[in-house]
Amino acid sequence: MVDKDVVRDGYDELADAYAAQREAVGDGIDALAALLATLPSDARVLDAGCGQGVPVLERIESAVTGVGADISRGQLALAAENVPDATLTQADVTRLPFADDAFDAVTAYYSLIHVPEGDHQQVLDEFARVLRPGGRAIVIEGTNEWRGSNPDWLDSGTEMQWHIVGPEATREQFRTAGFEIREERVVGSSLDEEGDWQLFVAEREA
Repeated sequence: MVDKDVVRDGYDELADAYAAQREAVGDGIDALAALLATLPSDARVLDAGCGQGVPVLERIESAVTGVGADISRGQLALAAENVPDATLTQADVTRLPFADDAFDAVTAYYSLIHVPEGDHQQVLDEFARVLRPGGRAIVIEGTNEWRGSNPDWLDSGTEMQWHIVGPEATREQFRTAGFEIREERVVGSSLDEEGDWQLFVAEREA
């Protein structure tokens, strides 16, 4: 099982190395652009697992009010530099510190994959809770179920862990949380080590 402390400490320790590697999130960023184009200027968007704020949170902040949440203080420190006008908070995505119906959209680009398998449903339940009715979530998961760790990720000497539950489980979890899937497709990633990724756009039911 994924150890949240290992994930948090890992991202703290390799914040700069990860920032140097992750300059893009692949072609899934177009889904974010399409979503932002539909939102009013007073909309609020949460980036859950915002990391360094690039490239997702910086795009949110340029269009609407962006809020970033991440478990890693090291990543949030970089996000504060990269996206100084965004609201940032350290948080576990299984227990978001926000009120019900607080956001018009939620994004989770490559962050759910670091959450323990047994908590994936809870994360999507939290997304549904903080979204207003009709709000949308963008989530990227893996195309194949896979779990594992790397004791020397990015040649940093730092351990990182993943748990990818795959598209079938993610579809069911979305439905259980009260979402209707509006779009689903395979996308790539600049950090693609285990294969392609699956992008979901889902709408919270009224």
